[in-house]
Amino acid sequence: MAMNWYHRRLCSSEKWAKLVEEQLLPWSLKGVELGDHVLEIGPGYGANLRALVDRVPSLTALEIDERMARDLERRHGARAKVVHGDGAAMPLPDNEFSSVVCFTMLHHVPTAAQQDRLFAEAFRVLRPGGVFAGSDGVHRLVFRLIHVGDTYNPVPHESLPRRLAAAGFEQIEVANPDGRQQRWRAVKP
Repeated sequence: MAMNWYHRRLCSSEKWAKLVEEQLLPWSLKGVELGDHVLEIGPGYGANLRALVDRVPSLTALEIDERMARDLERRHGARAKVVHGDGAAMPLPDNEFSSVVCFTMLHHVPTAAQQDRLFAEAFRVLRPGGVFAGSDGVHRLVFRLIHVGDTYNPVPHESLPRRLAAAGFEQIEVANPDGRQQRWRAVKP
């Protein structure tokens, strides 16, 4: 998934890691019980993984970029399992995870069809009663400018509940309080 120089620099920065730990994850996961075995889809440079690893008993991270997966394994492999793979075709077993999360990465999935496959895969790997939760930006000019030259395909806020339901999820909650970020949580029955 293409990322421009500025975007790579931002997402790999300590400033971003601090923002993730202090603001993004607490907001995204407010009221969500992650359980004992969590899967993070698309950890990228690892800011979310770094913040999650001490909060859950078992963490697996699925990263599509082979180099990033190797780097994450080197930095976090003693505390998290890192798997190189595609969120739209996960090399993971059915009903394995108590929760699946992803943060600020869906807009890097090139097509709506691939995003929908990722939702279906999240459903497949969740245990019954498990929760799929996360957050992502929504289309706006500033968000677009940060992504010039990047893969940029934000999920329209209005369509997310319908798309999660089509994957099989229930108890779907989607919030977009500031018009810049959306968060969701959905349960596998």
